Amino acid sequence: MKKKNSFLRSQLLLLKPFISGCSLQSARKWQDKIGELMTSVHKDYVDSEEIKVGEINCAMQIPRDEVSSGVILYLHGGGYVTGNLSYAKGFASVLASKCGIRVFTVEYRLAPEHTAPTALDDCLEAYGYLLSNGYDPSQIIICGESAGGGLCYALCHKLRDKGRTQPAGIITVSPWVDLTLSASSFITNEKNDPSMTRERLKYFADLYTYGAVREGKKLHPKTEPDEALDFSAKSDTKISPLLAEQDKMPPSLIFVGGDEILLDDSVSMHGKLLEAGSESHLVVKPDMWHGYVLYCLKEHEDDFDKIAKFIKNKIPMQKKLRWMGLDNAAKIFPAARRRNWSNVFRLSATMSETIDRELMQTALDVTVRRFPSIAVRIKAGAFWYYLEQIPKTPDILDEKPYPLARMPFDDIRKCAFRVLIYEKRVAVEFFHALTDGNGGLIFLKTLVSEYIYQRYGVKVPVGDGILDRLEEPSDEELEDSFLKYAGDYPASRADTDAFRIMGKREEDGFKTNTTFILDAANVSREAKSRGITVTAYLTAAFIVATARIQEQRVRSKAKYKPIKILIPVNLRKIFPSKTLRNFVMYASPGIDPRLGHFEFDEICDIVKNQMKLQITDKNMAAIIATNVNDEKNPLLKIVPLFLKNIVMKLIFNAVGEKKSCYSFSNLGVVDPPEEFKRYVDRLDFVIGNQASAPYNVAALAYKGKIYLNIIRNISDPILEAEFHKVFRELGIEHVVESNTRERKI
Repeated sequence: MKKKNSFLRSQLLLLKPFISGCSLQSARKWQDKIGELMTSVHKDYVDSEEIKVGEINCAMQIPRDEVSSGVILYLHGGGYVTGNLSYAKGFASVLASKCGIRVFTVEYRLAPEHTAPTALDDCLEAYGYLLSNGYDPSQIIICGESAGGGLCYALCHKLRDKGRTQPAGIITVSPWVDLTLSASSFITNEKNDPSMTRERLKYFADLYTYGAVREGKKLHPKTEPDEALDFSAKSDTKISPLLAEQDKMPPSLIFVGGDEILLDDSVSMHGKLLEAGSESHLVVKPDMWHGYVLYCLKEHEDDFDKIAKFIKNKIPMQKKLRWMGLDNAAKIFPAARRRNWSNVFRLSATMSETIDRELMQTALDVTVRRFPSIAVRIKAGAFWYYLEQIPKTPDILDEKPYPLARMPFDDIRKCAFRVLIYEKRVAVEFFHALTDGNGGLIFLKTLVSEYIYQRYGVKVPVGDGILDRLEEPSDEELEDSFLKYAGDYPASRADTDAFRIMGKREEDGFKTNTTFILDAANVSREAKSRGITVTAYLTAAFIVATARIQEQRVRSKAKYKPIKILIPVNLRKIFPSKTLRNFVMYASPGIDPRLGHFEFDEICDIVKNQMKLQITDKNMAAIIATNVNDEKNPLLKIVPLFLKNIVMKLIFNAVGEKKSCYSFSNLGVVDPPEEFKRYVDRLDFVIGNQASAPYNVAALAYKGKIYLNIIRNISDPILEAEFHKVFRELGIEHVVESNTRERKI
């Protein structure tokens, strides 16, 4: 038995004498407090709407991540004598949160004030309310625990006998379906059950069947001294639904603990349902006690998976998944894919401790709800690809042998991002059609913040690129900002081809990632001394290194090509956009080596001036307009997707990557709140190599260090070696890490 199970069992055993002997008033207070606690735990995930059905208090628990068009009618337990609306809303909130479905619960009238079948009548009234408010019986699941489980079956018997349509299914937890207390498990599990006694159940059964008499301040149940008459009264099928015929019943899913005295109630009900030709599934958990599912133990989280699957199978009609068209920049990516290349980038966080996989999965479940434009799959329409929200959070994967392993398009059709774990590191790899590095960083920081809360109970403040995981996404976050900020006049696409580093490709697709770890303060100081940004400083260093490689490889200066580095520009810093989708354009500073030799400081000035000239709102708007005008072309709109793909792929292959040597994407300084930094030692940004050339470079700064990642898919470290030399010449100290594979000599 798991340690947590053992601890809870010991606590239940300690409380058992008190629970068994406490007054009805104390029992009601104790049970209602439990419900209030459960509701508070899930208050950030579920909204509640209280409703009056006649004189009956009811409530609808509405999940913020609602995925099903159906509803659960939840009938709480409590021996028919305890449990108000606060208690009922507790487990109703759990079901709503974990299953993404609305849960309607009813505060049926309790014994001894109201004897049988009053509770059943109230439940029938609640069922009728759902029907009158637009729910078809095929959209309703009835669920209950203990006495509520008995009410589930009694309600379905009543509906059947009245000739009314049955609900889609029944889910019960430790259902109490035989108030005659005749089952043999009362004897076999008497010492095993840590939470319930036969005497306590008889007390409840008497109150529900006969009511009570008051002596002073105490209530005493009425009883029937004649055992035969007592058995006959409690054999009424409205009270003991196990004793009814079980034909024409909805499909059932029954959970029960192997150690509880009510074990045989569940086993017998399951057997009778099957004998009558009804569908039933029984889950018996060894060593567990009455109503164990309500404790939400991690060890039994699979029970909620079974519940969710049962609901999905019985209520197949789901809410329509949100869909949206690809943004203007993303439209090229599905068309440009190749068998051995997909446009994927990666962001990762290295935690201070080994990651708890289950908690990270829970954090991911919460986070994806906040990012409907990222938690998507790629779908093909008649004229364009589009994004559709995924119906279920993807499972976290184990880290691949190397970063950014090819993401097959079949996988992208199922889910266009993946989350991977290796010891202390969690990485998210995105198909570029979803977002850019800035949007991806917001997703990662939000995911890690939720994990910190799940594991350590520490809430990372919202802001600094960390979103409120429970807030609804705004329309601004989902917009295609390219369409909004396109200029009136397009820019020219005319440009010259640049030098490209080539080499022998790894035959098995292996990618080598080399990380240069730099002191951020040192690099910033050197950049400021030249009056330029860190991005410009590093770009100048790359230009020097790449120019030297061309000099080594091309003998004739007349055949030299320009050295240009493609720099993604975060347009959110230029235009007031809050989009989480792609919103970058590019600058391409560089030199033409045919003009002569350039010193480093001279290159710094050139990069500074070119970036200043290129990165303006007017120039960026004109470049956006060039791309958007193509999309708006009425003739292009009606061209079938397969023809668009052919044309776009030809254009990409002809010019897409030839105008620069490679990309250098710098996300800049990432400075989240202290609550975040306390648990996260390192952040990394890696963009995949180009489709037709081996390199790409990405960087970010975190906790005083710049992590500069150079990825390649060729065997020799051509660029890394030259860049190392340049840094040494500039006096920039650095540490180098790499996943370089060992090679036979």
